[in-house]
Amino acid sequence: MRQKRVIAGVLDITYREYGPNDGWPCILSHGFPYDVHAYAEAAPLLADAGARVTVPWLRGYGPTRFLSADTPRSGEQAALAADLLALMDALNIERATLGGYDWGG
Repeated sequence: MRQKRVIAGVLDITYREYGPNDGWPCILSHGFPYDVHAYAEAAPLLADAGARVTVPWLRGYGPTRFLSADTPRSGEQAALAADLLALMDALNIERATLGGYDWGG
């Protein structure tokens, strides 16, 4: 497991990465009220299967930070989807297998 950071859209995203750099892209997105630790067991299994697993802390969680204090804070799914697309662009991921969950979201 490697912990990394990347500027993506309105965020400075901290994420954990598992598996080979040339593995098939897989992004795991945690839900409320959890964080990246929710995938502590699943991410290594996917990496062992050949995936390059990216597990970001979502906006408002852990070390991920907004770049500007003026950015509106929102936990809406549209904002989280925009963050996901920005992360994929920043990491040069064109397509990925996505996994995620939330409490009723």
